[in-house]
Amino acid sequence: MATLVQLAPAASPSLREPDLRRKQQALFDILKEMGQVFVAYSGGTDSAYLAWAAVQALGPNAIAITADSASIPASHKRDAEQFAAQFQIRHEYIETFEFDNPDYVKNDKNRCFHCKDELFSRLDKVCAERGVAHVVYGVNVDDLGDWRPGQGAAKAHNVKAPLVDAGLTKAEIRELSRLAGLPTWDRPAAACLSSRIPYGTEVTKERVKTVEDGEEALKALGFRQFRTRFHGDLVRVEIAVDELPKALDPAMASKFVDIFKPLGFHYVTLDLQGYRQGSLNEAIAR
Repeated sequence: MATLVQLAPAASPSLREPDLRRKQQALFDILKEMGQVFVAYSGGTDSAYLAWAAVQALGPNAIAITADSASIPASHKRDAEQFAAQFQIRHEYIETFEFDNPDYVKNDKNRCFHCKDELFSRLDKVCAERGVAHVVYGVNVDDLGDWRPGQGAAKAHNVKAPLVDAGLTKAEIRELSRLAGLPTWDRPAAACLSSRIPYGTEVTKERVKTVEDGEEALKALGFRQFRTRFHGDLVRVEIAVDELPKALDPAMASKFVDIFKPLGFHYVTLDLQGYRQGSLNEAIAR
């Protein structure tokens, strides 16, 4: 039976303990009613909390499934494996083939739809084989206002969004994760590697591997929140505003050049606006 986490006082006045208790219990109840679920699990803050909550509600009837795709960094897969092992979550991989789909590769503004459509199509088959009725994924209330075509794919495949149904925001998920002792509570926002490539520029395995290598090098320099934006011969590096002073140091600029020139970029630039989630969607707005 699901049990409530013993909550400490909320981290901010907007995250009141009674509200957190109510929403967490609502989430447990929603999941318990499903009986058995596959959790689309990337290992990020939202999907990790959802996978953990599913285990609280359903025990071994909750199985976390991670896409085995070139668009997911190897380091993220390792993190997902470690979290699942630490919290005794059943975890499996499912191979996806979105790079074989020309509609995905051409990378228009609906790329995310084709990616999620591929994942959920594969999960539909596994559900049919194993008699599992429900797939759930980690979209939260704050995600509903952004351009996220993957949500359309989720609806098309009848994938459930229990975090939304429970009314949970990103901040509340982070706080509940912290209180539950989940190391993912303050994990930086993550997205697939293909999201680093502007709409209209073809997405290839080679290009996402270039992005991955660049971001792993930035991580090794001690940066925490960043993106490597691929623009052909030019790379545009976004660093969180609070980390920009470190990035603006001339010695660090030289290290950026040493990282990105060997990866094939002719020009290495630092975005002075800093990191912002979904910055490539700015082109859609324009």
